[in-house]
Amino acid sequence: MACIMWFRRDLRLRDNPALLTAIDQARATGDDRVIGLFVLDPALWEPSGPIRQAYLLQSLTALNRSMGGNLHVVRGDPRQVVPKLMRTTGATSVHIAADFGPYGRARDLDLVSVLGDRLVRTGSAYAVAPGRVTKDDGTPYRVYTPFYRAWMRHGWRAPAPDPPPDVHWWSPAGAVALPKPPKVGITLPPAGEEAAWARWDSYRSTGLADYAELRDRPDLAGTSALSHHLRWGEIHPRSLLAELSDADEVYRKELCWREFYADVLWQRPQSARHSMDPRFDELMPWDTGSGADQVFTAWATGRTGYPFVDAGMRQLRAEGWMHNRVRMVVASFLVKDLHLPWQRGAAEFMHWLRDADLASNAHGWQWTAGCGTDASPFYRVFNPVAQGLKFDPQGDYVRRYVPELAHLAGKAAHEPWQAPDGYAHGYPARLVDHRAEREAALTAFASLKGR
Repeated sequence: MACIMWFRRDLRLRDNPALLTAIDQARATGDDRVIGLFVLDPALWEPSGPIRQAYLLQSLTALNRSMGGNLHVVRGDPRQVVPKLMRTTGATSVHIAADFGPYGRARDLDLVSVLGDRLVRTGSAYAVAPGRVTKDDGTPYRVYTPFYRAWMRHGWRAPAPDPPPDVHWWSPAGAVALPKPPKVGITLPPAGEEAAWARWDSYRSTGLADYAELRDRPDLAGTSALSHHLRWGEIHPRSLLAELSDADEVYRKELCWREFYADVLWQRPQSARHSMDPRFDELMPWDTGSGADQVFTAWATGRTGYPFVDAGMRQLRAEGWMHNRVRMVVASFLVKDLHLPWQRGAAEFMHWLRDADLASNAHGWQWTAGCGTDASPFYRVFNPVAQGLKFDPQGDYVRRYVPELAHLAGKAAHEPWQAPDGYAHGYPARLVDHRAEREAALTAFASLKGR
């Protein structure tokens, strides 16, 4: 009888242990058919922003092409549609990569109660699955650096072999067409496994050696820009790690941050929405006044009057992506200059980012806010002007996304208030005084001590 390969966050054929298991089991039964399934789950589809939806549809289109047009797509709650597909096709098993997110974990446990050992988990979206790396006493890590050392000691498997070229894909009756992509008004990067490998091969040969030096420069193409490919599993981190050497440790550490945050979320699923330091949700005097929504909108649309912050927020809407250094700066500005809770910013990111990953997003925000993991205290407040001058020294990043400042040469783009014609093209004045708001934030935080 046929077997089902249920694709979720592994939209690829290469280095896919779950797929290999599905193929082997189908052939062992004497029926080599494999149903390559994707479920359009309303619980995941509907909350997604249009950019994420559009990118996912491009990725599914690429996966379907690699399967000879045989990707079987259905709509509905997987708890109902997956068992139904098994009944109607006579499939003997469903193969998945383990999902460690809060929703996916609960969904799969519900399916186990129905399917039992016919739901077969093989591999995951991570080089080392969440929960595997612990302290000697079995407790989880909350600080990245010791987690990284333990993660390295644990190690990971080599990439899985390529699937055989003669997979008998079968799409039975009942598949639905992919939805029409939403209009997003931007050009998304190429999606799919082939595009992911092309991007990695290009970056490995031309940019990887300079990663440690250039990774914090948003004005330069210093990063691999693989985050959306990793988020959708178009390429596996294990495949990248296999091609790194000790000279690439800084890049390897960045891959580990993704695994660390996945582990933290798996250990504490409530941290997707709630601060790991509960005082930030219960006692911090966040701005809830009548002007809070107005300043949030100014931040979200890139109209704060701080060029580096505004360039980042405009890049987010223009590309569905933002440079990691800038993500930290804009997050710090929202929490510590505008005194708004990190959850509002995290939700904005999840709506717009094509690489939106719940674990990385929630815990990246909490790291900057000072209420999550690691040793980034609240009193570490990013100066939006100093950060811009340091990491965009000639103002090229600002001018690229803030055309009202294109007339200001060099670093002058970071301080339009210093130029006689700085506001000549409609750029807004500063929304707040950074120095004053920094002091207000530190005072607010001091009120939490001992509570």
